[in-house]
Amino acid sequence: MGYILGIDIGTGSTKAVAVGLDYVAIKSSQRFYPTESPSPGYSEQDPELIWKAFQQVIEEQVLHFAEDPQAISLSSAMHSLIAVDEQGRALAPMITWADSRGTAVAERLLSTSLGMELYKETGTPLHSMSPLCKIIWLKENEPEFFQSVHKFISIKEYIWFKLFHCFEADHSIASCTGLMDVQGLKWSQKALAAAGVSVEHLSELVQTTYVRNDFAADGLGFLKKGTPFVIGASDGCLANLGTGAIAAGVAALTIGTSGALRVGSHYSVLNEEAMTFSYRLDETIFINGGPVNNGGAALKWHLKNLYQKEELSADDYTAALEKITALTPGADGLIFLPYLQGERAPIWDSKSCGTFFGIRLSHHPEHFTRAVIEGICFALNDVLLSLVASGQVVDQLNVSGGFVSSSVWLQIMADITGKKLVLARTEDASAVGAAYLAVKATGISDVYPSPLAEENTIIEPDAARHLVYQQYFGLYKKLYTNLKGVMAQMYAIQHTS
Repeated sequence: MGYILGIDIGTGSTKAVAVGLDYVAIKSSQRFYPTESPSPGYSEQDPELIWKAFQQVIEEQVLHFAEDPQAISLSSAMHSLIAVDEQGRALAPMITWADSRGTAVAERLLSTSLGMELYKETGTPLHSMSPLCKIIWLKENEPEFFQSVHKFISIKEYIWFKLFHCFEADHSIASCTGLMDVQGLKWSQKALAAAGVSVEHLSELVQTTYVRNDFAADGLGFLKKGTPFVIGASDGCLANLGTGAIAAGVAALTIGTSGALRVGSHYSVLNEEAMTFSYRLDETIFINGGPVNNGGAALKWHLKNLYQKEELSADDYTAALEKITALTPGADGLIFLPYLQGERAPIWDSKSCGTFFGIRLSHHPEHFTRAVIEGICFALNDVLLSLVASGQVVDQLNVSGGFVSSSVWLQIMADITGKKLVLARTEDASAVGAAYLAVKATGISDVYPSPLAEENTIIEPDAARHLVYQQYFGLYKKLYTNLKGVMAQMYAIQHTS
């Protein structure tokens, strides 16, 4: 029958999606792994567990189809950092995007002219998520360890080394490190100097369509020698490709644990005030957008407290979302700032915190649930308006992520943004995007595929509800502006006591 495997190496799990040669997803496999927080602000993972998950999902797919894929293509979460020795062995746990120990480094850079120069050259916001800030933190706080490091790499580079015993990084993953010249497609000398490293501390840069078929890794005996591996791109960029959001006027909206809104373009677009990012899908397509810290994680936090459960079932989510359908926009005057883990775009404030405003005796649990969902949508609408303000045209949002299983959440998102939502029936947008990239990389087609339009679901915004939400969104914006100083004071108290 013939199929391509797209592998998405995510923060919480690794997922493999088999895509047939008709470009329709056939089967998926998934393996989960934990995140540890040994100290406040730390977010770490064991890269060996991720490597094992990577092997397992491929094996499950190959055994299911009883034939090898025509190609395997990789998607990966952004902003991870692993310090390794010459043999590619991790010297410490992997630092994930959510790690905030580099907050002070980012703030210091932002207070200088160098900070904005780095942002303009690399397209990566100055934030603790950035590997640039993580490396500087290690240099300043663990100097002996810093000196012992052979290479600083991402989780995809770690797995790629396992496969091929060489250090190589694709332009897409490299473009979100804060270390690459996003226009010149080379490591930025200015960023390297700021980090105190040289090109020898980083991998060799390659195109996202780069292919190797000489894998030598143990534990892949089930796979035929010579199977092509495509190095692929980052999960955010590939979510655009997987949902068909690389055309003009079409943005990709993803809500998983966190969230992001991204627009494909043939040129880089930056917004200095909102510090939106500009990453690479390939050598001709930029993906411009902004991430938020608090997506499904905020709803999960709320429902775990509401139901007093350590683990939530799909039925718990369904029951909670059904109860909010009868409520009016604005949750009867209850607004939620969803900054439970601080926030990235467009406010870039690690000291911000979650806030409920407008609580009255008339409010019940379902009001809080609706306010949480509306708050997440308001945060993403804030990113959308920042992109529009910088000249990006957005007529529709192609959506993906866990939230797409909820029709009420999708409708709230459409009503808040005032945009048409298009839901492509894909198993996982990033994994499917990786498979689509492999189609072009291996010569199956000379253009990227797109999801079948007839399989899409359209969600239209309600004009009357959009007008109501515009009023609430205005209050949402004012709330953060008015509380920003108080949030910073609270953060200072918590981190000095």
